[in-house]
Amino acid sequence: MAISLTHSIVCRPSSLFQRYCFRNFTVPFSSTYATSSALSANKVRSHKWRQPVVSVLEIGGVKIGRDDVVRDDPTNNVPDTVFSKLGMQLHRRDQHPIGILKNAIYDYFDKTYAEKFDKFDDLCPIVSVKENFDDVLVPADHVSRSYNDTYYVDAQTVLRCHTSAHQAELLRRGHTQFLVTGDVYRRDSIDSTHYPVFHQMEGVRVFNPNEWEESGVDATSYAAGDLKKCLEGLARHLFGAVEMRWVDTYFPFTNPSFELEIYFQEKWLEVLGCGVTEQEILKRSGKTNNVAWAFGLGLERLAMVLFEIPDIRLFWSTDERFTSQFSEGQLGVKFKPFSKVKHLSPCLWTMP
Repeated sequence: MAISLTHSIVCRPSSLFQRYCFRNFTVPFSSTYATSSALSANKVRSHKWRQPVVSVLEIGGVKIGRDDVVRDDPTNNVPDTVFSKLGMQLHRRDQHPIGILKNAIYDYFDKTYAEKFDKFDDLCPIVSVKENFDDVLVPADHVSRSYNDTYYVDAQTVLRCHTSAHQAELLRRGHTQFLVTGDVYRRDSIDSTHYPVFHQMEGVRVFNPNEWEESGVDATSYAAGDLKKCLEGLARHLFGAVEMRWVDTYFPFTNPSFELEIYFQEKWLEVLGCGVTEQEILKRSGKTNNVAWAFGLGLERLAMVLFEIPDIRLFWSTDERFTSQFSEGQLGVKFKPFSKVKHLSPCLWTMP
């Protein structure tokens, strides 16, 4: 069962690996984007397939009004078309490819760690700039903070760009092993592999000094070894007996940092990014004597490979010829193509 936090965590009145390593293993999102006028609500409302934009949503027990997100504010760049996605939560639909994949990952962690990992999949996507960037050590001048890349509600509030936005608060609240899944938002143009709304999962595990001291290795080596063992098992759980390799990389929030690649369908595929959490993040969360690891993965990227879904926009289709192809617990059922021209709304293919 998903665990919801109190409203004060992420909603106010008014897995950051994907930001750095989304060349291949997650859906690639560029920093360029058309102006927000391209997301005109008038375009959307003219299509019968889409329900009218509701004025109030409820996510994780938190009511979110349209005026809380789409504002007449010079710093606001959130259109109605993006607001309309806030309550859809594809990752919580057990018969949807995104939900099926999420549950398969949950199954691996439950069996491997005897249900020790807390699971959060209903956290409010409206977060502060501090939570989204500062708490995970994103540099003040990084391009991801720009209005061309991020949806700003106001100067201090955004739609989360990654599930890492909840990491620091969960650590401060005492969670030491957890998975966070959610819809995330980044401004971008649309094509078969790009969409401004997608889904991520982040995992974190914290260790106490006695755990690595008993092993006879230093804290960083202990955490890195445990991390690799965990994620190699996850890759086998999802893809079977595949060849794997680890690639050293750089993220500002982990050190050392790695990418996991698998040899699948006759090519190397980047699966996820991960690393040993920077001590500064743990220190700010009151865990000065601990060490931790973290990983982040894009659910669409993996689901497109596992289900052989050729276009990211199909995940948002309400056409029963798409939705009826998938069943709860059936990971990797191969998608059977159908004509999109007649049955899929033009909005789906051109929206933001």
